[in-house]
Amino acid sequence: METLADRVVVVTGAGRGLGREHALLAAAEGAAVVVDDNGCEPDGTGADPALAAAVVAEIEATGGRALASTEDVATMAGAEALLAATLEAFGKVDGLVNNAGVLRDRMFVNLGEEDWDAVIRGQLRATYCPANAFARHWRGLAKAGESVDASVVNVPSTSGLIGQVGQSNYGAAKAAIASLTLILAEEIGRYGVRVNGVVPVARTRMTADVPAFANLVAAPVDPAEFDVYHPGNVSPLVAWLLGAGGDVNGQVFYAKGGEIRRFLGWHYGANATKDGRWEVEELDAAMAPLVGE
Repeated sequence: METLADRVVVVTGAGRGLGREHALLAAAEGAAVVVDDNGCEPDGTGADPALAAAVVAEIEATGGRALASTEDVATMAGAEALLAATLEAFGKVDGLVNNAGVLRDRMFVNLGEEDWDAVIRGQLRATYCPANAFARHWRGLAKAGESVDASVVNVPSTSGLIGQVGQSNYGAAKAAIASLTLILAEEIGRYGVRVNGVVPVARTRMTADVPAFANLVAAPVDPAEFDVYHPGNVSPLVAWLLGAGGDVNGQVFYAKGGEIRRFLGWHYGANATKDGRWEVEELDAAMAPLVGE
């Protein structure tokens, strides 16, 4: 089944791990794929331009169409160059997967501003820049009277939506990406663009390098056993969200192995009310039902 036939999809951070799996599956489902990855290390340092080209070679070896890009999507210039290269190569763009990101774990009291800024840049800004550049392109088409059927898939994390010790910078960026997803869905949905998020739980360089997760996400010894944490398990949901004619918008999903969940996010809980301003001494009793939820 080629569920993405005639679609053009851009995947950032597609040289390894989750991004590579998303790119390979999108191509297998019939999409022309732009593989963007500057080849940096998990902390954002270094570069290896060969990674994107290697994934393109994999796609082309199976008869697919692909283009390699090494643009830094944490810059607006890089995001706009990525868009321009996509349009030049394939004439249009229908999907964007904002998968690129970096990680620098520290306990908060040991977290310097350089490590804070690097992760905010490498996660939140690396989502903002492509989303902004591509959204402006799709808005222009819609305002010119053209039909737009596009999809953006962002990548929040349980670190941001639930919380994880040692990942305050990463979690703050990922929570912001979840919020950005909901707001963009409202703002650019009117132009024919769906925006959703997928929270992956999988074996990647980032999870393998975290001592608390390394053993948990390790591949099973028995090759016949289902590999729950294989990153490819997340890709079908991403591909489904990228498909044409979808109506799912403004949602965040969790994907691990064969399990998909919908995140419900922040919502109002129990309340305490009175007709007027509270006195401080009244709040011991009034707040008890709220904090005991």
